This record gives sequence, structure tokens and C-alpha cells, in this order.
Amino acid sequence: MKPGISIQHTSLPTRRYGIVRCDIAGIIGIIHRDDWPTDASAGDFLELPLRRPQELLDHPLQGLFDRPSRQAVRAFFDNGGDECHLYGVCVEDEKQLLEPDSVDHVLGPLLERLRGSEDISLLAVPCAAYMRCEFTRTGGVSGHADILYKLLLSHCQQMVNRFLIIDAPRDLHGPAVLAWLENLKESRGDELSFGAVYYPWLKSGEVLMPPSGSVLGVFARTEREHPPFGVVWPPANTPVLGITHPQVELDWNESSAMAARGVNPIVVQPGRGVLVFGARTLSIEERWEYVNSRRIVSMIAEQLRRDNEWVVFEQNSPSMWKVLERDVKARLDEFWAAGMLTGEAAGRDYLVRCDRETNPKEARDAGQMNVQVSLRPITTTEHITIDLRLGEAV
Repeated sequence: MKPGISIQHTSLPTRRYGIVRCDIAGIIGIIHRDDWPTDASAGDFLELPLRRPQELLDHPLQGLFDRPSRQAVRAFFDNGGDECHLYGVCVEDEKQLLEPDSVDHVLGPLLERLRGSEDISLLAVPCAAYMRCEFTRTGGVSGHADILYKLLLSHCQQMVNRFLIIDAPRDLHGPAVLAWLENLKESRGDELSFGAVYYPWLKSGEVLMPPSGSVLGVFARTEREHPPFGVVWPPANTPVLGITHPQVELDWNESSAMAARGVNPIVVQPGRGVLVFGARTLSIEERWEYVNSRRIVSMIAEQLRRDNEWVVFEQNSPSMWKVLERDVKARLDEFWAAGMLTGEAAGRDYLVRCDRETNPKEARDAGQMNVQVSLRPITTTEHITIDLRLGEAV
């Protein structure tokens, strides 16, 4: 080495995104017509980011939000939640939530906002549980909120790492709950794995409330108590805090029957108090039967997408495909080491492909770079394929 010349070694800047959070909640409420802010119109909304319940109590606009949503915020933090966003949508009346077109119109601005808030991984609409149900002569039950729930389930599917907590409708019990659930699930689409139903409602003294706020907190607490990847743990067999008792006390046979049909029961267990007892999604597919199965895959897909968004500015070439394969596999090795994926050794039971077959000419011309990942979460018995599509035509 010549005198006066020094070589300094530095590490390459990391291309990785930090670990995706799965514990931030969004609570959607309504603002009744008489409470709209000045110059507001239907579909306008307010958003309050909250880190503790006192922030809502101290906020000058807290009175505009409906009571069930305010209760849900309190229940979320009582159960160990760390961060939530409270939304209040200006709605003329319940009729605006009964038809697909009007629901799309009134919730459109909020959904656009939520699409840009990627860290929100949990959603609930506690006020929707107060909407009425209709009964048929043949024993069928349909809820006025069903169209709203289906729209939000579709939204969660589009966002990938988002999950909807649904309350059983108010004053619906026993076989009627199961009949309502069957009607809600009639579409039998893939979006059903992005939501779960909880029953019964909960009481704090004489105050009755939908369970979704508490369940959001249970999800968040479970995530935070088992770092770094709490989604592996099912949010079940877990105490519900801040309440005194469920509205209806289910016996073992009743709770088992509910769980078998896809309703997650909340039960009283001597010595342990009130517990969330089930962790099943709405899906009828075996691979998506359990909440943690769905959320593990959703979290992995979202993590891989965020890790590798940088490639949209790179040349779509075989050398870059190899880099992508290596980076994706390195992250999957991390997930395997944390116990999220099956296999006796790292890479034994998952596969990453980024080649000419996954990136045909039409995809390259459209500015896309595609990676195919095949893996098996520890909670399922079959391999699941994740198609990671990075970039789009400009």
C-alpha cells in the first residue's frame, strides 16, 4: 500500500424493513348527523391516534364519537393494547349502510385513508353490532351490518396484513347467532379468513358492550407478550380484563358447539375468570381455520413485500432475481428459527423462486418483479403459496 492512502471498510446499508407490527388497532365508529362538525358531509371522517385512554377523554372532540366506539377504546387499553386509531365517519342515517353502493360511497374516503395506514393490522366496528337483524320464516337471520362487514373483509384481504374482529349482533343468542353467521358466510370467498366472530357481549358492572374492543386488546397483548413474532400464538385461552362477566354464561357444551361452527366463545372459567376461548376465522377452508394460521401467512407476506420494495428501481435481470431469492430466503430462515415455519432444518420445508418463469416478458414490461414462495406455517398441514408481486407499470 502506498504511503498516504488509507482504506476504510464500511458495511453496506441494509435494505431490510423493520419487523412488521401486528398489534396496532383501528376502531371505526360513526358520527351522527346532529354531531357533524361544521361544513362536514357524509363520508367525511375524523381520526384520533391514541396511546392511552386518557388521550381520548381529554380530547375536545371525543363527544362526537359514538358510545360503543369510545367503550371499545377503553377496553382495548384495559386488555394490554398499546396503540389504536379511532375513526369517526359522518353518516346521515342507518340507511346509508344497508346497500352496497351507499356503503361504498360513505366509507370510501376512510378506506382510502386506511390503505395508506399500513401498520394498522386489526379492525373492529363495535357500533355495527347495534344494527338490527331480520328473521325469516325458515329460521334464517340476516344482519343490517352484514354488507358493511363484507366490505371490510374484502378490504382486509386487499391489505393482506389486516384482520377484522366482528361482534355478534345485539340480543342475538343461541341458534340465532349460528343462523346469522351462516348467512354472513354465504359468499364462501377467500376474504372470510380475514375475520373472526366473538360472542357473547360483555358487561362491566351494569354496562353492556360488544366484545370487539376487549378482543382487539387481547390480540395486541398476545402479540406483545411473545416477541418478536407474536402472531404465532393464538389469541385464545386468555383472560379478558376490565370486565366483570359476560352477558350470557355459556356451559361447556354450548361453547364447544359455538366454536365448532366458527363462533369464538367468551366463557367463565372458575379460578381464571373470563376467557377468550376460541381462535377460529370465518373460513371453511381447513388451512385457514385458525386465526394464527391466517395471521402468520399475512405477516410473512407483508414483511417480504416491505423488505423488497427497493427492487422496483432496479434492473429486472437474472442477477437481480438471484439477489431477491437470497434476501427472501434469509428472511424465511429467520422466521423458521423463530418457530413460525415447519422443517427439520432451515430451508428444508420452504422454497423461493425468482426466475424467468415467475418473471415472463409481459411482467417485466409492466415493471413487475415476481417472487413465488412456498411454505408451511406450523399451524397448518399443507403448503401455502405466496405470490410476491413487486412494482407496477408507471
